[in-house]
Amino acid sequence: MTKLSHLNDKGEARMVDVSTKSIQVREAIARGEIRLQAATLKLIESNSIAKGNVLGTARLAGIMAAKRTADLIPLCHPLSISHCEVDFQIPPTGDKITITATTRVAAQTGVEMEALTAVSVAALTIYDMCKAVDKAMEISAIRLLSKTKK
Repeated sequence: MTKLSHLNDKGEARMVDVSTKSIQVREAIARGEIRLQAATLKLIESNSIAKGNVLGTARLAGIMAAKRTADLIPLCHPLSISHCEVDFQIPPTGDKITITATTRVAAQTGVEMEALTAVSVAALTIYDMCKAVDKAMEISAIRLLSKTKK
């Protein structure tokens, strides 16, 4: 079994020391989805949700969350991300919104937690803004698609 880098010899949680790693441009792409009723999606598309512009607000929430990931997840390194993009796709089935986040940084450690956090908080924001009209929404399939370094 692979040794977990976030545990010390006593099995206690610790922050990984990345001080000897080189600074590289790192990128991560994460994706998730929120399933909702077709009627809710129509309200979102027509900007008729009482709380305002759902996708615009969710995009900003995702970007803000990516920037604050180390404040939310105890062992994440604080990173000054250089790029975060949050995009939404609505498939022809009209039963969900797919959320994709891309994050980039020049750092000694990866930026995948920031991309995953952006997707998660964007989905939660959609949920929060639409919960009054749709009690059956479901957030799922949040996953890392890729992480690269140059």
